[in-house]
Parts: sequence; structure tokens; C-alpha cells
Amino acid sequence: MILVFGSTGQVARELSLHSGPRRVICLNRTQVDLSNPARCAAAIARHRPDAVINAAAYTAVDRAEKEETLAHVINAQAPTAMARICADEGLPFVHLSTDYVFDGSDDTARTPDAPTGPQNAYGRTKLAGEQAIRAAEGAHTILRTSWVFSAHGANFVKTMLKLAETRDALNVVDDQIGGPTPACGVAQALLQITDAMLDGQTGGTHHYTGKPETSWADFARAIFAHASKTVSVTGIPTSEYPTPAARPLNSRLDCTSLRRTFSIEQPQWRTALVRIVKELT
Repeated sequence: MILVFGSTGQVARELSLHSGPRRVICLNRTQVDLSNPARCAAAIARHRPDAVINAAAYTAVDRAEKEETLAHVINAQAPTAMARICADEGLPFVHLSTDYVFDGSDDTARTPDAPTGPQNAYGRTKLAGEQAIRAAEGAHTILRTSWVFSAHGANFVKTMLKLAETRDALNVVDDQIGGPTPACGVAQALLQITDAMLDGQTGGTHHYTGKPETSWADFARAIFAHASKTVSVTGIPTSEYPTPAARPLNSRLDCTSLRRTFSIEQPQWRTALVRIVKELT
């Protein structure tokens, strides 16, 4: 049995949908409170799983600037508790992380071992979680991803489609570059990694993002085109769209090690976008 922390988030929802013949139990907030790390460890001890996936996190990037203490508990201390009990019990632990652990400088795709340098509270708390998981010295995989979208939860695709109901022109940032990533692909990658680790495969830190690289503005144009929405998109620099939390300009992630280690290919985000837009419209 695979125990999953998270049930309503984009990736957690897809994990339950794509579990196939695997027995997967997804824990929601009423079943385990991630702001109480001890309960996370207790949940693992109680369910006695074969492996654990952490797909839950504090993801309110801007709010984290004012709630960094809470974000740190959920994004760092809770995964620490999970990783330690998994290490003690000999269980594979698979953890979802983010491109926000990097500083977003230059235009190169970051490899998993590239220097980190988060620009905001959310990134700092996620990096602290990664470091603690490695320090637990158990069998683990940390999977960093970016720009996740799906038909569930809050994400850029749903926001753009909502705005298209009342707007015929939008300004969208065009100097942040990354890979939109379908949540279903992330879920399938997490399950494939978990299966491989249960068969003895060594984990590590890897990246998984959609391809090809694009900007938020071009992503928006693709959304409107596939939804047959007539919305004019004007690209603007990040400096003209200030937010409480700084966003990385460069979210490019090198996914080579994931392909070599687990034979997992990057998804084509346009293919997934067609399906998701159809589901939402």
C-alpha cells in the first residue's frame, strides 16, 4: 500500500485517479494536520504502508511572505517527520518539491545538483524540507516540478479561462520562462518512481517539467487558442506586475537524470492542455 499525504491538491487528486491496480490511501487535512509534524509520523506508523508519497504542501506563495513560520512547519518540519520514520522503518519516501528553490538567474536549465538560492519564503521552506529529507538518510526521491496545471484546484489555466469570461484583453508576464507541467504527469511520475524504489531502485533528486519551454504570456495565448477564446494578450515584464513574493525569471529545469534513472520522459504540455481545456469548457 502507498500512503499519500494530500487529497485535494492538483497532484494528489491525480494520484488517486491514476493509481491503477495499486492500493493508494490519500490522507486529507481532517485525517492528518501537516501543521502537526508528530501526527504525520503517527499516521505512517498507524497505516504501516509499503511506501509514502508527500504531495501536500503550503503553496500560497504570496501569503507565505507573512506566514513563513507556518509554511516552514508544513513544508519543512512535516516532511522531516515523515522522512525520519520512513528511514527508521525502511520505507521509500517520495517528496514533491519546486523550481522555487533556485534563484531564477540567467537562462540555463538547472540540473538537480545546481546551486540553490530561493528568492521567497515559499522557496526557502521547500528547500529546508529537501535538506531535512536528505539528512534523514533514508531511501528517498525528491521530485522538483514547476507551473503545475490541471482541471482541479487553483492554477494558471483555470485563472485564464475565468478571466476570459469578462475580459477581451490581458497583460501577462513574458519574461518568466519555464515548463508548464500537467498534474496527471506528475502523479504518474511519482507512482512510477515509487514502484521502482520498491523494486530496489536508488532515488535521489530529480526534475520533471513539461516541454517545450515557454513564457506565461505564450502559455496564456495557447490556453485561449485551444478554448476558442478571443482574448488579446500583451506581454509585460515582471517589474510591471509586482507581487509580495519574488518569482524566478528562469524556471527551466533539466530533466535528464529522471529519464536516465527512471525512464520517465518529459510531457508535452500542449497535448495535456487540449484535454484539460476540453474538460473545463
